[in-house]
Amino acid sequence: MPFIPHTEEDIAEMLASIGAKSIEDLFDEIPKELVSGELTGIPPSLSELEITRLMMERATKDGFYQSYIGAGAYEHHIPAAVWQITTRGEFYSSYTPYQAEASQGTLQLLYEYQSMMASLTGMDVSNASMYDGATALAEAALMAVRSHKTSRKILIPKTVHPVYRQVVRAIVSNQKIEVVELPYDAKTGQADLATFGKLDFGDFAALVIPQPNFFGVLEQVHELTDWAHSKNAFAIGVVNPTALAILTPPGEWGSKGADIAVGEGQPLGIPLSSGGPYFGFMACKNDLVRQMPGRIIGRTTDLDGKEGFVLTLQAREQHIRRSKATSNICTNQGLMVTAATIYMSLTGPEGLRRIAAQSHANTLDLIEQLEKISGVKKTFSSPAFHETALTLPKSTADVLTKLKQQGILGGFDLKNHYPELGNALLVCATETKTANDLQNYANAMKQVLG
Repeated sequence: MPFIPHTEEDIAEMLASIGAKSIEDLFDEIPKELVSGELTGIPPSLSELEITRLMMERATKDGFYQSYIGAGAYEHHIPAAVWQITTRGEFYSSYTPYQAEASQGTLQLLYEYQSMMASLTGMDVSNASMYDGATALAEAALMAVRSHKTSRKILIPKTVHPVYRQVVRAIVSNQKIEVVELPYDAKTGQADLATFGKLDFGDFAALVIPQPNFFGVLEQVHELTDWAHSKNAFAIGVVNPTALAILTPPGEWGSKGADIAVGEGQPLGIPLSSGGPYFGFMACKNDLVRQMPGRIIGRTTDLDGKEGFVLTLQAREQHIRRSKATSNICTNQGLMVTAATIYMSLTGPEGLRRIAAQSHANTLDLIEQLEKISGVKKTFSSPAFHETALTLPKSTADVLTKLKQQGILGGFDLKNHYPELGNALLVCATETKTANDLQNYANAMKQVLG
């Protein structure tokens, strides 16, 4: 948003209108001993031209890289119109629509977002966003425990994003909720239902099912969902929204469908920017809607029959007693949701399918080229989407360091989170990569591996 500074005359006029002599008078409640005085370490002001050049010089120090990292944060093409519209003052400067009657534009956009997310996930209802994908999963775990009522145990496969698992533990551990991690099959990379399906976990509230999982591998979602339901537990799907354009949505998993679906909305028009901001999405079946945190936007008619949008089922701590709130951390990301809504509107169902298909095709092409290099092989045998784990003949960390020297961020080192995999590298290619990009990556890897 452009910065329009006030002139000295503007400031004097505003102060006079409220009866203040100076700006300092507006803060006279601050004790004098806490006032720092003049800032002597600040350099002289620069012009807009000088500032722009300085920031560009600093930005170039970070270098320009081709990224193949993935691992929960994906580089997709974002049409220019997305953020041109998102950063209009009507969206950019608005906040939570507490006064529904005065926020009809924002509420309509959120209503459209909910409609698209419910359709994408195959669920009955969506809320108006969460803080990020990891906290959305933690919220889903809490939601499942509240709804189940008899168990405070959650089963999470180790194929779920390791950061998501850490966040879930951090949030639920002090609420006397037990988190049990389930093994994965070393050959397929899938949650090992054949092994843990025979174990007696006792009563548990929910099973978390990633699709695709952290390795990019497609899980046996139908079998896992039906198994959870056979144990009188809920099924929580953790999904990639881009993948849902071509994969079976969680609402159609198994014979009854998953009960809750969550995930990270970053692929839907949010640029990669030093770890954020992102937004989480959550959708569920009608039976659980009153336990879903966040807010839901509804469409109705007024006494004159005119269509309007309202806040409904907003059971957060701002609205009711903290002890009765469904969540105390369900910060929504309104601006990110605005961008995602515009992104989905511009791409449409067919556009999203093409993005998913091209991303998948590029990954397959890259993996095929890399497997021709001596010592490089796929870590798992199962089908994958969007990203794939590779086993390398040399230290993954060393390989990534040398690739970076050639301007390539070669992937995500799995060794810290999955040491049992040895020198394993998670590689992702989206629709932004060209055939030349993939060939350059393969050539660089061949050179690095000798």
